[in-house]
Amino acid sequence: MRRAGVSVASNIAEGYGRMSKGEYKQFLGMARGSNLEAQTQLVIARELGYGNPQTLKESEDLSIEVGKMLTAMLKKL
Repeated sequence: MRRAGVSVASNIAEGYGRMSKGEYKQFLGMARGSNLEAQTQLVIARELGYGNPQTLKESEDLSIEVGKMLTAMLKKL
């Protein structure tokens, strides 16, 4: 889960540092995929009874917000 979360931020940063809009979009897409991976892991953790349910819910909600932001950035480009 940590790796997926770090990957989101890392892909955004790497894409921003690239020299073309196309590459930036590609890395934003990878960030979106990593965010969805994190969401999936949160659902699995909740279903298996791992972690605090309230913390998992808050984390899922934040991840959904990040997903909306990434989608908006992709549409803007």
